[in-house]
Amino acid sequence: MPEISLFYGIRVTMYYSDHNPPHFHVEYAGRKALIDIENGCVLNGALPGRQLKLVLAWCEIHKDELMQNWELSKDAKPLNRINPLI
Repeated sequence: MPEISLFYGIRVTMYYSDHNPPHFHVEYAGRKALIDIENGCVLNGALPGRQLKLVLAWCEIHKDELMQNWELSKDAKPLNRINPLI
């Protein structure tokens, strides 16, 4: 599960050959969530409120890059790093 970004203690990963809808995984302080890329919402799990807001803002900013990585993951190609939220 490649790490594609890391910011404010939030680790963002994406699995190869994962199920639809397009999403990514986030982890913060032992809490985990799956985030829908297209709709910018939580599919499963939970994060603390502040960290969730940061992740959803980051998702909106990098939606195109996340979708490119999703397509790369479907073809089992190396994923691109995405700039952290600063």
